[in-house]
Amino acid sequence: MTTTTRVRRTLAAAGAAALVALIPVAAHAATIVPIEYDAVGTSTIAKTDSDVALGPTTLRTDLDVDSGNFTGSLPLPGTRTSFKAAGFLPVQADVTFVEAAPLTGFINLSGDIASVTSTATYNVKLSNIKVLGFPTFTGPNCQTVAPVTIPVGTEPGVGFDLALGGRLVGEYTIGKFANCGLNTGLINALVPGPGNTVDIQVSNGVFL
Repeated sequence: MTTTTRVRRTLAAAGAAALVALIPVAAHAATIVPIEYDAVGTSTIAKTDSDVALGPTTLRTDLDVDSGNFTGSLPLPGTRTSFKAAGFLPVQADVTFVEAAPLTGFINLSGDIASVTSTATYNVKLSNIKVLGFPTFTGPNCQTVAPVTIPVGTEPGVGFDLALGGRLVGEYTIGKFANCGLNTGLINALVPGPGNTVDIQVSNGVFL
């Protein structure tokens, strides 16, 4: 069974009657289907060689089934990370991802397997930074100067199921931080840079 056939059957089971009812009113309007997923993952920060937990959370998308385009949101709960500065100084920090723009993307339903490309945008905030267990005075406004753009998608040859979900991976760059008090220089020496990775597992799709 092709991906397109599965999509049609899934949509039929999830509320085809409601979709059909719209056709006489707006025959040329886009058919938007809201879908929610469970999402959980990890981001690895290249310069500090440390992991940041992503979720668990809820990924919400509004899918245009005619074009394959979607918009949505992926709010991420605050988390805490730890690493060693200069290879030996233990550092801990709270990390908050604040959505700076709607998530956008495209799901290609034309082949035997569905593929996904998407982009999420966040302001990354750091707080409660401790070095050697001692608090530092970073302040409440320490964050990236510009929002961080994170592209994620399915790996080549790996499909995505509208109902079951799938794995999304990507690589992104973290820019400079500002408003971090006396720690601004230290943070900008330790954290910003390319090669950061993200790996998110999306599952349990619910058609709303």
